[in-house]
Amino acid sequence: MPKIYIVDVTNRDGVQTSRLGLAKLEKTMINMYLNEMGIHQSEFGFPYTHHEKNYIEANLELAELGVLQPIRLSGWCPMRKEEIRDSFKSGKLKNVNLSISTSHLMTEGKFSGRIVRNPEENPAVPNLLDIMASNVHLAKSLGAEIVGVNAEDASRTDDEFLVRFARQAREAGADRFRYCDTLGYDDPFTIYRRVRMLAEEVGLPIELHCHNDLGLGVACSVAGAQGAIDGGVDAYINTAINSMGERAGNADLVSVILAVKKASGLAGKYLLDERVDLTKAWKIAKYASYAFGVPIPINQVGVGANAFAHESGIHADGALKDRRNYELYDFEELGRGEPEVIDTGRQITAGEYSGIKGFRNVYDQLEIEFHSDKEANDILELVRYANVHTQKPLVDDELRFIAKYPELARRIMTMTPLR
Repeated sequence: MPKIYIVDVTNRDGVQTSRLGLAKLEKTMINMYLNEMGIHQSEFGFPYTHHEKNYIEANLELAELGVLQPIRLSGWCPMRKEEIRDSFKSGKLKNVNLSISTSHLMTEGKFSGRIVRNPEENPAVPNLLDIMASNVHLAKSLGAEIVGVNAEDASRTDDEFLVRFARQAREAGADRFRYCDTLGYDDPFTIYRRVRMLAEEVGLPIELHCHNDLGLGVACSVAGAQGAIDGGVDAYINTAINSMGERAGNADLVSVILAVKKASGLAGKYLLDERVDLTKAWKIAKYASYAFGVPIPINQVGVGANAFAHESGIHADGALKDRRNYELYDFEELGRGEPEVIDTGRQITAGEYSGIKGFRNVYDQLEIEFHSDKEANDILELVRYANVHTQKPLVDDELRFIAKYPELARRIMTMTPLR
């Protein structure tokens, strides 16, 4: 039976949240945590952009070292040959999603007659079908092992063209088709019908990329996945941690996993990738909140402060007698329940202006020893730069990462502007 896999897009779409962003070290930690959580794939950035090059290549090296394994790292790229060639220059990138708009509205509004949808419209003008096919061929020729084809604004694209576009993608050698509800326009019933139709007509595994403009991002993602599986193909749901993303955000990672595992019409009927470890939910949600500088909403699914809080007499009494009366799942399933100790006494932190004694104290607390003064001073210098890089105190896992992979950390934090 086909399965549901998670492709997290926090490091690509989540970082496009207006007014917010992540430092490259923080993006690396997100990849580490996603890997720990058993997430199938991280769309980890834009491999053709100059300022991401060091981060992209260092993370691909972490994959080669077995650190970022078995998670797959995939890049996102527009369907432009120059950017695709640039993405594969290092020879290390193996997975990519290529994107182009497919709706009448976007084709006319964005391309202004320079590109048409079908070759029959105007043989003298480039058309979407040929552009897409030639770009898939190019990515494959450059070493891509998995190529996904994104239909941007698929939810406002007519059925006939969407099927034609997806078929052409399959014939060109694409491995997946990404159905993008770019404006959060779909509803669960419509997306189920359309995705099932695509699955049955085309036969490619389908990714669901749903935005939350109508508050339906999770519902549409899950319904679309049902449509793909009922149509006989694997489903790949795009998520973002804490629902980060443009405008109202993307489908929330934890909510999607809980829906597939717990919802009445899904639990036990649709198979979720068995590697997903929900006990890492609390850890990854807290880190993303800290890194983005956005508090977790009090009523956030699973990880909000009130997700397991009860005040009304009837609810409190019922939950104490049997949690199943008023809780659909256990807090332990999400990695919650352990007390969190906050030190209210003396604290020594490592940052931009740290000296060697304070720095050594911080690493002593982490039980990390240095073999020489030179090694300690080298790591201290990296920690200083990391503090400038993230503009916030480093968490323990960031400090551990820098000490364990200093040369890769150096590359991740290095950006040289183009002249």
